[in-house]
Amino acid sequence: MTETPLQSIINIGTWMLILAPTYSTKIFTGRTVMTTYVIPFVHRAYFLHQHGLAFVVAPSKNFSDALPNQYLGLTNTMKNSSPTNHFFAVELDTALTIEIQETTANHIGIDINSLNSAKSYYAGYYDDRSGSFQNLSLSSGEAKQVQVEYNGEEKQINVTIAPVEMEKPARPLISYTYDLSTVLQEPAYIGFSSSTGPVDSQHYVLGWSLNMNRPASALDITKLPKLPREGPKPRSTLLETILPIATATFIIVAGAITILLVNRKLRYSELKEDWEVEFGPHRFSYKDSYHATEGFKSKHLLGAGGFGKVYKGVLPSSKLDVAMKKVSRESMQGMIEFIVEVVSIGHIRHGNLVQLLGYFMRKGELLLVYEYMSNGSLHKYLYYDEYNTTLNWARMFQIMKDIATGLLYLHEKWEKVVVHRDIKAGNVLLDSKMNGRLGDFGLARLYDHDTDLQATHVVGTMGYLAPEFIRTGKASPLTDMFAFGAFLLEVTCGQR
Repeated sequence: MTETPLQSIINIGTWMLILAPTYSTKIFTGRTVMTTYVIPFVHRAYFLHQHGLAFVVAPSKNFSDALPNQYLGLTNTMKNSSPTNHFFAVELDTALTIEIQETTANHIGIDINSLNSAKSYYAGYYDDRSGSFQNLSLSSGEAKQVQVEYNGEEKQINVTIAPVEMEKPARPLISYTYDLSTVLQEPAYIGFSSSTGPVDSQHYVLGWSLNMNRPASALDITKLPKLPREGPKPRSTLLETILPIATATFIIVAGAITILLVNRKLRYSELKEDWEVEFGPHRFSYKDSYHATEGFKSKHLLGAGGFGKVYKGVLPSSKLDVAMKKVSRESMQGMIEFIVEVVSIGHIRHGNLVQLLGYFMRKGELLLVYEYMSNGSLHKYLYYDEYNTTLNWARMFQIMKDIATGLLYLHEKWEKVVVHRDIKAGNVLLDSKMNGRLGDFGLARLYDHDTDLQATHVVGTMGYLAPEFIRTGKASPLTDMFAFGAFLLEVTCGQR
């Protein structure tokens, strides 16, 4: 099959599934199946990479219960790794997701019934001359050619990737032995599934060929389609040379009307600072924030602390439950630096940390948007009688381990050192399964690994502050650990 027409397109939010005509799974029994395709990934912001694209063979076109993002539209949290999935995929992923046991962001993996890859490796290729490994960035925007080969007799899967203008490397990037005939079911739908997550990015398949018992037909790279052009269209020469007077008159009249309309609209609109442009995907609109909480009505108020009020809301576009925290002006010293750190922290993905989805700012007021934790904070289970019978000691011990795991990730596992600065029972939130998650990053600060920490003003909660932090004003992972120790005593003894 060469340049096969794409038969089915299903688009759900940030997920797109493209499937070719039906084939029999018998093609994977005792035969060699080879496919070649050319892909570029285009990201508007080079440092924000989200998820990717997978070549997939599946028994159905119905993936209505699948999730986007790290699951690439192929499965979901409950069904991941289920033997009833019956799919084979080769994923090209640009995001690191700890939840599915990934160890690097820029990688290629072989997936069988699960997005927990059976085998994966850094994206790249082995040079035929030197034998050295050459890294490739999947998110560079440059086209790459991927070859997937399955030998039905030897049950061998080989995956190779290289720049589009290069010959196929002799040594595969990944080799894995597995009998696909034991996984796949009739019929066999062959194609691609893609998910971009919340980041503004595009995944393209510029060419594709598939053959049985012989090499996949070579793709003529000179005939591959061009990527859609970014930016505004060039001005019309006709209007600039032949109709200057008419154009000038139209501009003057239209400009006057536009000024009147814009001045009227700006009374109610939100203005973005120049430095906010790069953080666009993480910025929520005033309209969405207002409607999510019905104008921040008191009935949606979850609580209030020293750094602002917290409201429950439902985003009108996605129907996602969120918690929105209005940060008081006193807590926003150095507005630009504060927003930069907030958005950077929003890149963290970990099962024991409350995910920071984004922010909203209007007229000097800052709103932080978090994923909603349905069971609230651990504080109420410790100190309110109507809740304290819900948690037994085994669950309390598991929650303490959950927070320890989240802290380890913040201090040592992420690309930067994140010092939380306000660890306490009130900032430990419980999700729908009563797992502990560390939240409220309003006071958190970022540092590069192996750098000297700078003194700041003392913030946090008395009783959890390390003596050296009070004395020097330097927050560090060690001051976080002091607060964590106080938290352990609080949970163990049930006393503040």
